[in-house]
Amino acid sequence: MQLPAEAVAATVLLEVVRISELPTKRGTPYPGRVGAHWIGSEAVDALALIEGLPGSEQHRCGFSPGWGVRAYADTLDLALFEAAFCFSCHEVRMHGTAVPSALATQFFDAGAPQAHALLALFREAAP
Repeated sequence: MQLPAEAVAATVLLEVVRISELPTKRGTPYPGRVGAHWIGSEAVDALALIEGLPGSEQHRCGFSPGWGVRAYADTLDLALFEAAFCFSCHEVRMHGTAVPSALATQFFDAGAPQAHALLALFREAAP
């Protein structure tokens, strides 16, 4: 999976969100409870895991994401990007100030070891 490189380099904090529903407007944050904040090596490792997700074909489920991450720079104001993951349809939707339109929708192999590891991290952080 491809993340916006400049945003990844600037990220100092990742919020892990247990998504409760779809946003009412496109480009607004996904509603849900923040379960964890990852900084330092935790954030770096999580971003590397996300970037290591192998691509996949689209599966149809209607996009019902369960978990997401919000990446912040050291100013901690607006999120650089937010990524919402649907492990049913293998889709990731991203938006934010650093996300080019070409990266907004991507598909990943939810059966891959990297996806299982990421899902385990999400479940541990935001049950």
